[in-house]
Amino acid sequence: MDELLNDVVPQEDLERFEKKYLHELELDGDVTTETKFEYAFCLVRSRYTNDIRKGIMILEELARTHPDGRRDYIYYLAFGNARIKNYDLSLNYCRAFLEIESNDQVRSLEEYIKKQSDKEIAKGMAVAGGAALVLGGILGLGIALARK
Repeated sequence: MDELLNDVVPQEDLERFEKKYLHELELDGDVTTETKFEYAFCLVRSRYTNDIRKGIMILEELARTHPDGRRDYIYYLAFGNARIKNYDLSLNYCRAFLEIESNDQVRSLEEYIKKQSDKEIAKGMAVAGGAALVLGGILGLGIALARK
């Protein structure tokens, strides 16, 4: 799953779908569902966090307004949120997908997200513990120096 989440869209693909999206938008102020999805699909696979967030926004709008493709939109919402380490939301999308249908790839993504989330929590606890030790040492030193 690591490999899939770290796979980045080629820049020329992203530029091609962005150009198509902007062209449709410019023509009549509206973009087809297919073009929105293609563009969002590229964005969530970008190396840039802002692109991924933009792709997520497009997918959220598609999921709200086009129930026919909801399954795909939800999967890529889970995928995009996992890429930017928004694990809680990503897990919610995995669970929503699994309510629609059982899918091994989504279950694998869900397990991966749970493991990554646990790692992030452990890192946070280690940093907080280290900070508490440093703070305790500084306070102890300050008290010792104040007594002299």
